[in-house]
Amino acid sequence: MAKGNKAVRLLSIALACAAGCAVAAPGDKIKVGLMLPYTGTYASLGNAITNGFKQYVAENGGKLGGREIEYYTVDDESDPAKATENANKLVKRDKVDLLVGTVHSGVALAMAKVARENKTLLIVPNAGANDITGPLCAPNVFRTSFTSWQPSYAMGQVLLDKGLKKVVTVTWKYGMGLESVDGFKEAFEKGGGKVVKEMTLPFPNVEFQPFLTEIASLKPDAVFVFFAGAGAAKFVKDYAAAGLKTSIPLFGPGFLTDGNLDAMGDAGKGVLTTLHYADSLKIKKDEAFRLTYVKNYRLQPDVYAVQGYDAAQLYNAGLQAAGGDPGRQEVVIKGMESARIDSPRGTFTLSRAHNPVQDIYLREVVGGQNKLVSTPVKALADPARGCKM
Repeated sequence: MAKGNKAVRLLSIALACAAGCAVAAPGDKIKVGLMLPYTGTYASLGNAITNGFKQYVAENGGKLGGREIEYYTVDDESDPAKATENANKLVKRDKVDLLVGTVHSGVALAMAKVARENKTLLIVPNAGANDITGPLCAPNVFRTSFTSWQPSYAMGQVLLDKGLKKVVTVTWKYGMGLESVDGFKEAFEKGGGKVVKEMTLPFPNVEFQPFLTEIASLKPDAVFVFFAGAGAAKFVKDYAAAGLKTSIPLFGPGFLTDGNLDAMGDAGKGVLTTLHYADSLKIKKDEAFRLTYVKNYRLQPDVYAVQGYDAAQLYNAGLQAAGGDPGRQEVVIKGMESARIDSPRGTFTLSRAHNPVQDIYLREVVGGQNKLVSTPVKALADPARGCKM
């Protein structure tokens, strides 16, 4: 890390706050702005993140850093066109101490820009765009989820370990999909594997038959894909219906199967994915987290709930370092940077660019769950290419 540059950045935040940031009085509540999708395709993800965040706060007596929390909520509608305006409402109108969001990478990139310009602390609890902790990295921008690179890079190593050498990739032609394929290729080709064909289709197109026909013709050792949501379920079902599942194994990052297992039914059985969370980790923290979540929300928790929970946990670490004063932002940041988070996913720390350094798990779809198979990569840090911090 360039320590001199970082010191200058932290000093600029401190001076900016001295000039215009609202400093909470000792009895004031801490203002947390939740900018997440609460309607539309990603509503369940936004709700899970919110539930996880509030669960950690509840476990700490309704407080973070010893201070009560006041929530300000905006539905971002997963719409990048509205992102800057929505973020500014929370930052400039409501003057939140912490901005939390979001799921959609396009929205999160706009939020990061607003946070940087206004020196507002931001925690990203999902969006995987590499740039957030790459070229857009900043002392006041943190993430508690993943980068597009992390789970896909790990899958490249998994396929090499299995002796698979020739692979076809398929994804939607948009940021998350293309970044995921790039991460996979980096590890796979570095180890001697070869991507014989890269296939893309426009988002959210789900007409997969031409691609399945070509895969059958190419006869690769395996297929690596990035799809999520309903499109992922359809691809897995179409892949099995085309007779490919039994002859050419299918792999992808965990978003292929997370939240989709009911929709894909028997077609999903045996599919292997990589992610920083699994359904059977046998970690005491996870077992307690899951029991409490089910009790509170009558739902099974998922990776999104974990990421929200850890966003609250990370901010709490920063506030504790600052004696509960969000106005001492440079101290809050240092506390967050040095935190060791006791997460349901397993303990993690933060990289120099403020991204989780975390274990990546290999999971198999068994009995309606993404069951843990192994931990192929431990303490994986994103390379944070382009980060000048």
